[in-house]
Amino acid sequence: MQPTATVLVYSDDSTTREQVRLATGRRPAADLPEVEFVECATPGAVLRELHRGGIDVCVLDGEAVPMGGMGVCREIKDEIFECPPVLLLIARPQDAWLATWSRADAAVALPVEPVEFASALATLLRRKALVSA
Repeated sequence: MQPTATVLVYSDDSTTREQVRLATGRRPAADLPEVEFVECATPGAVLRELHRGGIDVCVLDGEAVPMGGMGVCREIKDEIFECPPVLLLIARPQDAWLATWSRADAAVALPVEPVEFASALATLLRRKALVSA
């Protein structure tokens, strides 16, 4: 396994990006490598980072402006070859069907609840590691 896992975090709200960093800590689970974050505040930045490569998981804010994470997720699933798994932050648990529409691999409700978030992120990082192995 690589020495670090790279997690892209997309939100126009710096508070949301901070919640993700704090909920993850140094690593989301003891069996996973330490996490390095790439923060993006615009959809264009997300696409640039994904084309650059090296992203293990994307965390996308469904409430981001001007383009929500659901739209960004659907776009990157269509446009990025071997798109990394996506964890979508949704406004309400009832929005889970929209996360399915966007082709997200997992979804958690905002505000970020640390244990739930870390568990979902850990699952996606493990899945990514199995695919890469």
